[in-house]
Amino acid sequence: MTQDSTPDIRVPSFAPEVVTDQLRDGYWLESPDIDNDSRPDLFGYGLSLGEIYWYQNPDWTRRLVADRIRMPVGADYADISGNGHPDIVLCYELYGPIGTIHDPDTQGGKIDWLENPGSPDKDESRWKRHYIGRATGMHRLRIGHFTQTEKLEIIGLPIVAKEDVHAVLPVVLFTQPDDVHSAEEWPMTVIDDSHFRMIHGAEKKKGLIPGSDLDSLLLASDEGVTWLHFDAATRQWKRDLIGTGERTQFEQTGFRGSGDMDAGRVGDDPMAYVAAIEPFHGNTVAVYTKESGDGPDGVTWRRVLLDVYGDPNENGEGPGHQVVCADFDGDGEDEFLVALRGPWPWQGVMYYKAVDLEKGVFAKWRVSDESVARIATADFDGDGRLDFATIAYSVQNYYVAKDAKLMLYRNRTDQGTARTSG
Repeated sequence: MTQDSTPDIRVPSFAPEVVTDQLRDGYWLESPDIDNDSRPDLFGYGLSLGEIYWYQNPDWTRRLVADRIRMPVGADYADISGNGHPDIVLCYELYGPIGTIHDPDTQGGKIDWLENPGSPDKDESRWKRHYIGRATGMHRLRIGHFTQTEKLEIIGLPIVAKEDVHAVLPVVLFTQPDDVHSAEEWPMTVIDDSHFRMIHGAEKKKGLIPGSDLDSLLLASDEGVTWLHFDAATRQWKRDLIGTGERTQFEQTGFRGSGDMDAGRVGDDPMAYVAAIEPFHGNTVAVYTKESGDGPDGVTWRRVLLDVYGDPNENGEGPGHQVVCADFDGDGEDEFLVALRGPWPWQGVMYYKAVDLEKGVFAKWRVSDESVARIATADFDGDGRLDFATIAYSVQNYYVAKDAKLMLYRNRTDQGTARTSG
């Protein structure tokens, strides 16, 4: 999108549908095709009960995957077993008895993968658990191919260290062993243990490294927004700082930098802008747009403040928890969604559409009123339009949503013709 282009704005329209209500806790949500029937399903959970459920499309029958997992936090999915069905990877045992970031479990931060049996009608009442490894404070993980394409790799991202909430953290890489069923754990290497503090957001992206099919990560941390990727030519990990995030609230809240982010595609540029919620559990929505440079390397970024949702609460936290970029109106350019946990009116999903990217001008709509911790996107009904689902944020010691729900929002937005240039 250039300054001279006329924006083709389609007003977003989504039809809400309750998948399940009266959740006792809520936090994480993903949308893999668990039963491999070409219809995306959902799996989700909260931090307290330790129960992992998946919901089968189209009638959203709920099935228990695992229970008695103490404080499951971040998750991802991939076919680890090789049976053609996505398995679940999750980290757990983040905190000790206090149950906050000030109390990391020094024996926890464990990662397991849960083996998909391949059919919802099989006799297995629970999925088999396999241990991968651990690091204190493990909070986010992403599975993909980050340094090579022969074996799956998991990047593990702690949020706090045992020494202090804002101590330097180890970013670690686990590599798939030859026999995933018999391995006691996966080999682990340290990617970086001298740079990142309080990593909260991690988004896996493909296609950002020029000429490479490898995955890379966008990270939100005390440092702001960082692009972390592996340089195959030098066999070294590289960090590109996109922006330093929110830095005016530090004396009041103790938090700075960024809390979550995603990269938006415009035309043939897969990272035309980066949208962020800032800082940790923040109240500020900002976008980073390119001032100079071409491609993801060597770019100078400009931060544009879009919105501030309320004031930080007594814990120094705001309502923002996640950002998701995707093309919902079918014009070939990504919009972005912001998940707000509450309380009202700082609750729901806000939808942003670029009007003039060079000037940092975005149109905005509210497309959901429910409390939201996480957003999962997929074409759930097969009509060619991207839908989204949400799970409420209901976590003791942070925020407990009233009337917590898992919701589906079917896309009814008029679809456009994809643009061929920015």
